[in-house]
Amino acid sequence: LELHSNASLPNFTLPFTFRQRATDQALNGILIAVLGIVMVSLGCTMKLSKIKTHIWKPKGVAIAVVAQYGIMPLTAFALGKLFHLGPIESLAVLICGCCPGGNLSNIFSLAAKGDMNLSIVMTTCSTFLALGLMPLLLYLYSRGLYQGNLEGKVPYKGIVISLAMMLIPCTIGIFLNEKKPQYARLIIKAGMIVLLVSSVPIIALFVASVGNSILIILSPPLLGTSALMPFIGFLLGYMLSSFFKLNDRCRRTVCMETGCQNVQLCSTILKLAFAPDVIGPLFFFPFLYLVFQLGEGFLLILAFRVHEKLKKPNGKCNIIKTSLLFLHAFHLRVEYKPNTGITAPITELLLSLGWNSVAV
Repeated sequence: LELHSNASLPNFTLPFTFRQRATDQALNGILIAVLGIVMVSLGCTMKLSKIKTHIWKPKGVAIAVVAQYGIMPLTAFALGKLFHLGPIESLAVLICGCCPGGNLSNIFSLAAKGDMNLSIVMTTCSTFLALGLMPLLLYLYSRGLYQGNLEGKVPYKGIVISLAMMLIPCTIGIFLNEKKPQYARLIIKAGMIVLLVSSVPIIALFVASVGNSILIILSPPLLGTSALMPFIGFLLGYMLSSFFKLNDRCRRTVCMETGCQNVQLCSTILKLAFAPDVIGPLFFFPFLYLVFQLGEGFLLILAFRVHEKLKKPNGKCNIIKTSLLFLHAFHLRVEYKPNTGITAPITELLLSLGWNSVAV
């Protein structure tokens, strides 16, 4: 491989042969099992009629694809220039930016009360389109950084497997929701419980597998890049969907889909494209990105939930209901007629309670 020199990378040997140790095999097995159960539960939140709507009117899907393959690769390339990353570092960041959305975006969309039908359709489309767009984007953005055939390292088999691991369980979930809706809610709860319970052994096995090796890449430029990249994806995804006037649920979904990358595919490409002594500790960059992706995603979900809670008491209905309850307690007879405003006794009562202004 003919590469530009990169003095910032130390000599490094991976502490394990890629995914060969018992902890790595256990981690892979748990991830596959948990992903299958969670995707079945996510499928139970979907409806065929709504899926067809997104397919026949693909406005949301088109916006998400543009965000995924327009915003993220450009963001990765720009951050590499901004932080003056070396060629190998820039390539690791760029490969991550060119990957499709991962299954984590589906889980985040559910937690943020997004449109699950749109989320699954978007992830399916972005993963399918990766078969053609990933080689093209890697070819366009990697010129001048890498002299080899980087686009030829795209793991087509891995992409197809990702599609199968997502679509088959989701199809089972959709079928259960259509034929046995009484069990759907129970399956959804079971899937979320499995996800929460399994997170502890998954984190433990990941730490045991990676060890202290990930500390080598905790340089300020790479930390800044891995922190800003998902944040910019989340932000611009939400802004783009707002510009095209998607509803709140779809905005959250596009936001999550844009910021969440398929880090497993990124790791696979790094493994196939570079020898361990060439890529060095940058093999762990996708995992560093995953940490910030998880943290920022959870903060966004919390922000969406708080915003929804604050938005719920929207004035009109709650103020009127509360007023009538107060009046009933005071044995006052007031008849409220829709579209006629608040009657004088209610206004007087609200003013006496310290409500200086009422909007209805």
